[in-house]
Amino acid sequence: MKTNIKYLLAFNAAVILLSQAVSAQDSAIEPIDFGALETLTIESDATQHKFSVEIADTDEEQSRGLMYRDSLAPEKGMLFEFASPKVATIWMKNTGIPLDILFIRPNGKILKIEHSATPYSLRSASSEGRVAAVVELAGGRTLELGIMPGDIVLHEFFGNVKSDE
Repeated sequence: MKTNIKYLLAFNAAVILLSQAVSAQDSAIEPIDFGALETLTIESDATQHKFSVEIADTDEEQSRGLMYRDSLAPEKGMLFEFASPKVATIWMKNTGIPLDILFIRPNGKILKIEHSATPYSLRSASSEGRVAAVVELAGGRTLELGIMPGDIVLHEFFGNVKSDE
């Protein structure tokens, strides 16, 4: 019985040390500078919805995304620009805010939307088809604005806006 208690105490001490190490590691996460915000417009029926987005176009930026954030304003978001079209998968590990995940074809057309992805979930959301980009917006925003698959995302990355817009 005493041996079991010793092992239990040692196990509990190890768990506490491990959780302190993980907390220290998370607090040491350095912010990434995604550069200047850019305007992204989503055309839904006859309505245009404008967002200010950060651009994630490097492997490091795409790996980080919106992780370690505690809020996202309704008019803000992030555009993940891929070097070439691919089947994209996104997960919410280390992301504490619900997000709408829009999978975008090379022509700017929305292929699929994952609505209000669950914070901290390890479940992957897949585009289920080749996409050139992903847009992440505050969870619930696409339903609120009536944005749907088939709507068009306007941004220089897709080559469907003039440079002065």
